[in-house]
Amino acid sequence: MSSNIGHAFRVQIFGESHGPMIGVTIDGLPAGIQMDEAWLNGFMQRRAAKGSAIATPRRESDIPRIISGVNENGRTTGYPLTAVFENSNTHSSDYSFLPDKPRPGHADYPAITRSLGEDDLRGSGHHSGRLTLPQVFAGGVAMLFLRQIGVDIAAHILQVGSVRDASIDPVNPDMEALHDCHLQEVPALDPEAGQRMMQTILDAKADMDSVGGIVEVVATGVPAGIGAPYFDGVEAAVAQQLFSIPAVKGVEFGAGFDCAMMPGSRYNDPYCMEDGEIRTTRNAAGGLLGGITNGMPIIARCAFRPTASIGKEQQTVSLSAAAIGKDAETTLVVKGRHDPCVAIRAVPVVEAAVAIALADLYLQG
Repeated sequence: MSSNIGHAFRVQIFGESHGPMIGVTIDGLPAGIQMDEAWLNGFMQRRAAKGSAIATPRRESDIPRIISGVNENGRTTGYPLTAVFENSNTHSSDYSFLPDKPRPGHADYPAITRSLGEDDLRGSGHHSGRLTLPQVFAGGVAMLFLRQIGVDIAAHILQVGSVRDASIDPVNPDMEALHDCHLQEVPALDPEAGQRMMQTILDAKADMDSVGGIVEVVATGVPAGIGAPYFDGVEAAVAQQLFSIPAVKGVEFGAGFDCAMMPGSRYNDPYCMEDGEIRTTRNAAGGLLGGITNGMPIIARCAFRPTASIGKEQQTVSLSAAAIGKDAETTLVVKGRHDPCVAIRAVPVVEAAVAIALADLYLQG
């Protein structure tokens, strides 16, 4: 089993949620990129959402310790960059029912089977959302590189449960508004919708339940001509990154699944000239045609399932009882510290995933 991805910009994450540390190694990063540590730390702290009533109360510093790949002037050397994050605030006793009683909705049972019973499932181990921290670090480094070519990436919460945020303009997205909404506890463009999303999450939490959501991400400034047909297409690369985020169960680009209900005359994006540049008057394609960028904003959305760890009693089985042929069906109440809606803290994770994919595609040429 391996946890690496990429061709020209390669990312390897390692560690377990309740192990001594987690980390990441980035290979293929060009030399000379100035590591803006203040911005990078701020980007990672967005994922932590410390102090929020709708985030896990687990508290870690989330400050990276860079142990290679950056010189004394704070610039990348061009050699593998490795950063680690200490784990200190762990409550492993909350997971004493594992591996005997796998949690419904979690990777527990398939992970136990895949590892022949050797997987460390404390805090969900290598399957935990804790591992999105090194992923966000890698995405932040990718963003610092992409800034040099004028690429900007930002996301917002489009939907929580049945509450939907205002949509972005797919042709001329307001990137400043997207960045500004990150200052809110629920990063929605419409503050009123954000408040209703917050209440939806709090209601689920009070009911010892959880709720899912949709994150919409936009990348502007990506030049036309990046990508390739079929297997190395932009959709394929970005989707692989997005699906690597725990709890993502659906990804779409541009009009997405709605295009199945459109006639071609409505879906096709007419070309036009604007300030001497070739653009399109619509953006149903989400900036991508034939796996290649067309110069328009890249628009993607990913759906997050409800958090699997909930306080309600759920049915499961005892693996030890099943192994000796006894009645294995039993119940389980999951305790511990969990987000009632993982989509909220996943907004910077989605941005990071898109940045990693685009940096890799750009460096492939």
